[in-house]
Amino acid sequence: MNKKSSLPEKDFFAPIKAWKFLFKKPVTIKVPYVKREASERYRGFHINDWDKCIGCGTCAKICPTDAIKMVEVEDLPQVYGEKPQRPVIDYGRCSFCAMCVDICTTGSLKMTREYVHISPDPEDFIFAPTEKGIHGVDNIPVGWTRDDDSELLELERVGMEMLEGEERVKSFMEYVKGYSKEQAIHEAARCVECAICTDRCPEHMRIPEYIKSIWKDDLNEGLNWLLKGDENNNMIGANPFSAVCGRVCTHRCEEACSIGNRGEAVAIRWLKRYIVDNVPSYEEIINFTPQKKDKKVAIVGSGPAGLSAAYFLATMGYEVEVFEALNKPGGVMRYGIPSYRLPDEALDKDISLIQALGVKIHVGVSVGKDISLQKLKEQFDAVFVSTGFTLGRSTNVPGTEHQDVIQALPLLREIRDFLRGGGPKPKIPKSLVVIGGGNVAMDVARSMARLQKMEYGTVDVKVTCLERSFEEMPADMEEIEEGTEEGVEFYPGWGPVRIMIDDDKVKGVELKKCLEVFDENNRFNPKFNEKEKLYLDADMVVEAIGQAPDYSYLPEEIKEQLEFARGRLVTNEFRQTSIKWLFAGGDIVHGPDIIHGVADGYWAARGIDDYLTKEEK
Repeated sequence: MNKKSSLPEKDFFAPIKAWKFLFKKPVTIKVPYVKREASERYRGFHINDWDKCIGCGTCAKICPTDAIKMVEVEDLPQVYGEKPQRPVIDYGRCSFCAMCVDICTTGSLKMTREYVHISPDPEDFIFAPTEKGIHGVDNIPVGWTRDDDSELLELERVGMEMLEGEERVKSFMEYVKGYSKEQAIHEAARCVECAICTDRCPEHMRIPEYIKSIWKDDLNEGLNWLLKGDENNNMIGANPFSAVCGRVCTHRCEEACSIGNRGEAVAIRWLKRYIVDNVPSYEEIINFTPQKKDKKVAIVGSGPAGLSAAYFLATMGYEVEVFEALNKPGGVMRYGIPSYRLPDEALDKDISLIQALGVKIHVGVSVGKDISLQKLKEQFDAVFVSTGFTLGRSTNVPGTEHQDVIQALPLLREIRDFLRGGGPKPKIPKSLVVIGGGNVAMDVARSMARLQKMEYGTVDVKVTCLERSFEEMPADMEEIEEGTEEGVEFYPGWGPVRIMIDDDKVKGVELKKCLEVFDENNRFNPKFNEKEKLYLDADMVVEAIGQAPDYSYLPEEIKEQLEFARGRLVTNEFRQTSIKWLFAGGDIVHGPDIIHGVADGYWAARGIDDYLTKEEK
């Protein structure tokens, strides 16, 4: 049965009625001589605040008519977290849909109520908008701007599940649970693929590519991006320690994330971890078939720089042997980072692929004692040293010579050995003061809080440092917040005067108020109020104010040929020292940072390959 149409029947006299408009005077606007104000939400020509714009190119990616191109601007400085580019708009293509404004990650791009532009030259309709608009005038009336209804970005990241502070302080179990599949795909969808994060990463990891693999639910592809990087460009961006960096990377990439300008940065570190935690052993997915080279390379130190260099050299076909003084490979990753942040299983998964490539790791072999550097030079064609920062720095205030005033790294190593059943139980004080404001100090404080909780049922750990606020402290804010949740107390803005000793026992620390850490030239030059004092009880004190390199394995005749800058080895961009066959990286070149160590290993491998290829010719 046919339904009757709901449309009204057309009036028979409608055509005749329209004749009344024939004699009505039309409304004429004589453009541009007669000004007619556009509506408040008009989508006219664009303006762009160049101080806010970071050149992410998101506007160009979303444009449905391909009207926006990103163009390099020579006068713009190269700034981390930005690209020296600005959008250029072709109004011959622009449909004025405003999607570019709605998705702008910084809010720099807006549309005005300007709608008239007359020129016989088509090129005049292609321009890079500034705050002065297409006509170069000030105070242009703004039209369309983004609101809640037109927002195209998801500004809040998917929350990460973790144990609460009161629960996690009871053990050294890894407390960050990781993303589920649904959570990871949801978080991956927030990425706008601007690749500013790639520029910021020291290793230039192909972050948008592996995040897109998660969104496509193709973890094999994602793992290839992590471990092989850009295969067509010498594996740039590959990271053999993706399971490690998926947990403990300093994630500077997230600081540069364009979404973070208006919301929360994409959880790049956690997405990396999601890939490696949800694939079987790497060897089942990652295949290398390098052409073997008749050259051998020695690596001194099995930290992130040394093992990364070994990985990249092995993929090039070199025979590589690593010499490690301790009983297990991994360096600071194995002995300096607590297991609640980095369990051995994650580190071992990364190292297993390096060993599967044929890299030989000799543990318990100390270069300079068990074998000389000169001997390595005779047996190998090139040597890469990455011995890390193994010596602690002391405040040298009275009382630091006491046996219960100890350095951070040896204590962390002792705790790790004890927990894995490879060493004696460390001394667990009932009250501890940690001097230092960096991540190493946080690792000591949070580790000892756990041991105290397990031993005594209570936590008494106090952290003090020269930096006057949490914002000034070099430690990651999440470390400070999580430490507070676990019962650690913080006293920023204080410097030690003396360790109080009574009856040959540590009783506490006397401190004075720090007024300024750096002088007007940004040099470390603390100033104090000597009259304002603080006393903290303790029966053990740990100094975590920095680490220093140990170059005792370098013979004097070699050391004299090397160049040092503030205690660090000077190299070229390929990590080659002033001695052609000797390369260096990691802490002793760039300071303590795992992802910087990985980058050093990559560029050192490139440099060694170039050196040995030229030597062969």
